[in-house]
Amino acid sequence: MSSRILVTGGDGRFAKILKEKNKKLDLIFLSKNQLNILDLNSIEKAIKKNKPKAILHCAGLSRPMSIHKKNISRSIDLNIIGTANLTKMCEKNKIKIIYLSTGYVYGGKKGNYTEEDPVKPFNNYGLSKLGGECSVSMYKNSLILRVTMTEKPFIHDSAYVNLKSNYMFHEDLVKILPKLINKKGIINVGGKSQSIYNFAKIHNTKIKKIFINKKGNLPLNQTMSLKKLKKYI
Repeated sequence: MSSRILVTGGDGRFAKILKEKNKKLDLIFLSKNQLNILDLNSIEKAIKKNKPKAILHCAGLSRPMSIHKKNISRSIDLNIIGTANLTKMCEKNKIKIIYLSTGYVYGGKKGNYTEEDPVKPFNNYGLSKLGGECSVSMYKNSLILRVTMTEKPFIHDSAYVNLKSNYMFHEDLVKILPKLINKKGIINVGGKSQSIYNFAKIHNTKIKKIFINKKGNLPLNQTMSLKKLKKYI
């Protein structure tokens, strides 16, 4: 049986790093023109042509975060409807779907969230990714990775001291992906629980400290439990 995996969003930020660094997985990267997640026929054609064992769903809308508030229609289309379309076609063709979700589906206040904890996104981006998760979860041959990752080097010149998360770099996910790809269900994926500032300063000693005040709209403890992840890697 082929272990070929189609990657949606093949020209996106993470996909570019995956293409460059991957050494173990049989991946085919498809751009929007080659696989349009809003077009069921386009998805079907790509599956029939490439005969994959699975689809790694990296396409979607992320930054800027404000776009999910300013243009909810686009956010719904790309992160919810597009994901649902892929899930439908994976089920129809009896292949697996692997969905890159986000730690933003959690409330972000108490921290150390496990995969079984209730979800309560704190912004529209988190809501849109959770909407995608709902369709993927309906299909048993699926894997949801709730990932907290960013580009290397850290792209900002300042970082929050009082906001804790599990940031990892795109390259870090590429390294462990082969060990996760055959799992099913939901897995939290990230790095060490620490402040954004402490994460950023490892690779940029000149990073400036900034603080979120109590009236800020970002919850301060977005950390996830990585116990499940550590069993696999």
